[in-house]
Amino acid sequence: MIEEQARVLSVEQGAVWVETIRRSACSSCQARAGCGQSLLQRMGGARRGLIRALDDRACRVGEEVIIGIPENAMLRGSSLIYMVPLLGLFSFALLAQVFGAGEPSIILAGFSGLGLGFVAMRWYAGRLDADPDFTPQVVSRVGKLNVVSGTQERSNY
Repeated sequence: MIEEQARVLSVEQGAVWVETIRRSACSSCQARAGCGQSLLQRMGGARRGLIRALDDRACRVGEEVIIGIPENAMLRGSSLIYMVPLLGLFSFALLAQVFGAGEPSIILAGFSGLGLGFVAMRWYAGRLDADPDFTPQVVSRVGKLNVVSGTQERSNY
């Protein structure tokens, strides 16, 4: 399970909207002092992400939670999102070459296949929005919200 800490912003039936802080891998890399990616990350600051996560724990606004998504869903999704457009590019370019098209037509066919692959993945991703296997879920709570003072008490449960 790939996990990330988040704060609950709003609650709806069976789900919560959470805010995460996206971090690059730079915080754990040994070469971060001389790396351009680390410099860009420090200059740009942390980006915040708004995510809808399934929740069966009745979380409340302000609570800090751990959200997670299974590794196989991440691997399958990233493989599809990269491979389908590339397969479209190569297959359309090869088809154009087989039919004896000139180089400009082959290039145009390749870009058309790439674009068609992106459109297909956009359509498929829309269908996956309703699939709970590809939707982040609240795994656990990080702390208990103190309703009286509005502060967060650190106690994993």
